[in-house]
Amino acid sequence: MSDQQQESKHMESYNLPKVIFLAFVAAIGGFLFGFDSGVINGTVDALQSAFDSDATGTGFNVASVLLGCVVGAFFAGTLADRFGRKPMMLTAGVVFIISAWGSGISEGSLEFVIYRLVGGLAVGAASILAPLYISEIAPSKIRGRLATLQQLMIVVGLFMAFMSNYSLVGLSGGAEEELWLGFQTWSWMFWAEILPASLFVLVLIFIPESPRYLVASNQSEKAIKVLSSIGNATQAIAKVADIKSTVRVDSRPKLSDIISKYTGKIHRLVWVGIGIAVLQQFTGINVIFYYGATLWQAAGFTEADALLTNVISGSVNIFFTMVAIVLIDKVGRKPLLLVGSIGQAVMLGVLAYLFGTATVDSANNLILEGNNGTYALIAANAYIAFFAASWGPVMWVMLGEMFPNQYRGAALAVCGIAQWGSNFTITMTFPIMLSYLGLGISYGVYALFGFVAYFFVKSLVKETKGRSLEDMSREQEEEERKHAAQGG
Repeated sequence: MSDQQQESKHMESYNLPKVIFLAFVAAIGGFLFGFDSGVINGTVDALQSAFDSDATGTGFNVASVLLGCVVGAFFAGTLADRFGRKPMMLTAGVVFIISAWGSGISEGSLEFVIYRLVGGLAVGAASILAPLYISEIAPSKIRGRLATLQQLMIVVGLFMAFMSNYSLVGLSGGAEEELWLGFQTWSWMFWAEILPASLFVLVLIFIPESPRYLVASNQSEKAIKVLSSIGNATQAIAKVADIKSTVRVDSRPKLSDIISKYTGKIHRLVWVGIGIAVLQQFTGINVIFYYGATLWQAAGFTEADALLTNVISGSVNIFFTMVAIVLIDKVGRKPLLLVGSIGQAVMLGVLAYLFGTATVDSANNLILEGNNGTYALIAANAYIAFFAASWGPVMWVMLGEMFPNQYRGAALAVCGIAQWGSNFTITMTFPIMLSYLGLGISYGVYALFGFVAYFFVKSLVKETKGRSLEDMSREQEEEERKHAAQGG
């Protein structure tokens, strides 16, 4: 009987409330990831004024966090393999608090960038650690839904950041206006993150270490105890034995594990993971999340209306992420990615046309004539809907589960670099593209990558729905052995 059949048979023995609680706690890291990413949205113009920066400087103020994300994601996977998932999540929570406070008290671009880089370490780490932990404690039959909880918390974090920004501006009258204690509103926007970050640190104390990490670090008795607490003792002993068959308990995990012992090259699966990570960003989703307020003001909306538009977009994001949670373990990961790729490409094409044909007034502001402003808003939210129901959650689910136990942490580290490096590239270049190419051509470029994503998934991505991590680990090793024997 395969591991998957055994897990189906004993599904009723799982302590599902506890499993869901553990996944939820880990996913609070995703909430902070989303909040930290979204809070910058309402502060862009205020920061430009406060620090007297040009378009390139403003782009770097916004994108600097992503350089920290690259470093955080890179080290999170390998450090989690060395020291454990729980200690690294605790560290990330503390760093979130430090960054939120420092960003709000910054008096110049250099100081601000330093604190945003520090925050990026936490965001990058959380983006890797949450799906890693969830995939390793979840039963395979509901692993997709639980791992998607990470993305739901990311978009809830984004939404709460948009709501927080909108509410604070409503109290003060503008992001540059003084709010409380002599500080401008944009400072309080960053400080709002301290509360959920503190909660994250507190609740992490009550969760156990990942059983797969415990087995890999030669702590099988502790792993049995953890698995028994979410299942039953007999099942836990069998699962630990199964995990042992797919990890090397006598060898410390290291980054070089991404190189196949059969071919001497980077595992082909790692390249597929890198492709998924890069293409999620190259369709331009974070342009809307980071620069939404600026984008809609460029299209003629007032600051208040632009921030309200972000709240609407955040609501769409949450709803369709919940749609993904319902569908991911039923229809699978690959179909969602394929539909999402085409849907995003088409909606981006509509935006490219609307912005590309808009007129420009004497102040160089776009004018969307007639109902085109409404059409653009509909297309943008339809694009977010396609992303939220597919690439948003599915990328994190697949990166957390597609790699074998032997090199999951190392592969996630490399894919994290690719994902956040791509995020930085898109975020840094958008203000420049907006200045020199305009919104129309910019969105046309992102639409093209939507079609590239479709063919990439169709050709190279394999379905992982309902399969145990151990079964996939064994299959992948067998495929590489055969590929090497054939001279690949």
